[in-house]
Amino acid sequence: MGKGPGLYSDIGKKSRDLLYKDYQADHKFTVTTYTSNGVAITSTGIKKGELLLADVSTELKNNNITTNVKVDTKSNLFATVTVDEPAPGLKTIFSFIVPDQRSGKVELQYQHEYAGISTSIGLNANPLVNFSGVVGNNCVSVGTDLSFDTASGNFTKLNAGLNFTHSDLIASLTLNDKGDTLNASYYHIVSPLTNTAVGAELTHSFSSNENTLTIGTQHALDPLTTVRTRLNNYGRASALIQHEWRPKSLFTISGEVDTRAIEKSAKVGLALALKP
Repeated sequence: MGKGPGLYSDIGKKSRDLLYKDYQADHKFTVTTYTSNGVAITSTGIKKGELLLADVSTELKNNNITTNVKVDTKSNLFATVTVDEPAPGLKTIFSFIVPDQRSGKVELQYQHEYAGISTSIGLNANPLVNFSGVVGNNCVSVGTDLSFDTASGNFTKLNAGLNFTHSDLIASLTLNDKGDTLNASYYHIVSPLTNTAVGAELTHSFSSNENTLTIGTQHALDPLTTVRTRLNNYGRASALIQHEWRPKSLFTISGEVDTRAIEKSAKVGLALALKP
């Protein structure tokens, strides 16, 4: 995130990435190649138990316009066209899915030194309208995230968030699910030299009166190898090791075990991403 408060999705992102990013229980293989005219072609295969899923995507960049088209094994076509900075700080995103006729959407993002705004509207007769806005600076920011369904006349999402950023720590507080869920997260850089950091997330549900606490750490064994661990109050422990064996090519292995039921088999996930 650059100078300014960023977008609403940036609130708590550092702690979410530390605690959840790249953890998986599946086997995933991704290969990216580039044609002579600069088109990036990415093939992805995911094995979920006995089920094998795959997709192929192409990405073409022309000046400030990026076009991405993806086709999956269910014959769905996902298309996204992004126009970066047609005006200073502005980004326009147009996306749709074939054959879903109601999936068309236009999104506008605007980032300023003291504000970040994202708004989108569906391209159909009764669209879903989303608005999120953040005001503040690169130290303190407050924002909201709203979705309104014009077909039913109801708000489908009412969220609010607060973010505090210091030189080596980020603290966030969000109220989600129309006020039913309170989420507090914390991210602290212990040592920049070894990319060592700790993070925690506490979620409280007012309707069920349940609390979920997840804590995690990360540490770089060397400039190319990172280890992350996490544990929640339900006894689920996870670990991940990621190695960049060549630039932008990553090998990741992660595992999870229920410490309250050791007799159950652990979940192990593998991911390999290859880029030239």
